[in-house]
Amino acid sequence: SDLQKQEERGELLQPLIFVLLVLCSVLLYFKVSLMDPGFVKPEEEDKEGENKGQGVVTPQIPGDVKLWRCGYCLVKQPMRAKHCQLCQHCVRRYDHHCPWLENCVGERNHPLFIVYLSVQLVVLLWGGHVAWSGLYFEQSWEWLQHNIFLLVSFLLIFIFTIVVLLLLVSHLYLISCNTTTWEFMSHHRISYLRHSELENPFDQGIILNLWRFFC
Repeated sequence: SDLQKQEERGELLQPLIFVLLVLCSVLLYFKVSLMDPGFVKPEEEDKEGENKGQGVVTPQIPGDVKLWRCGYCLVKQPMRAKHCQLCQHCVRRYDHHCPWLENCVGERNHPLFIVYLSVQLVVLLWGGHVAWSGLYFEQSWEWLQHNIFLLVSFLLIFIFTIVVLLLLVSHLYLISCNTTTWEFMSHHRISYLRHSELENPFDQGIILNLWRFFC
């Protein structure tokens, strides 16, 4: 049959890989959105050395910088944590609250968030290629009627691809500097950065920053 011939020629492999990538991106979306991003729990606030297992290096805190209790959830905030008004929790190594995920991006789910963006970018690029390959251009109303769906699909995929690409590149840049979106945007308002002698006391070089983040 035609299906068997296509299978023998390997023509069914690419659609199968594409479907698996889409499924993987959906699973990653739910994983990142439903998992604990690193909420600070009251029973864990006095534990020492917890960050060692996460590969996070804590710099020397200047003498005039004091860690305080959160005014909302009353837990002692570790360094780089921030209270999220939407999640109603303090989040370790807080990066940002993602409205698309309805969850914070923090210490525990940030690496998976990067993986999710990477897989999503591949899916969008592949989908954009498929949509573009199905277009043939003619200057006629009849052509527009027959191809309007493919044209709109390609434009939407192009816009989403640009957004995801910019997100991924910006996050990889911040990770390579060992900083977070919150620290980058609010450097002047964060006490342990404002009073630090170094502009970024967490930076240990690109290679070590990436290694500690992903490994």
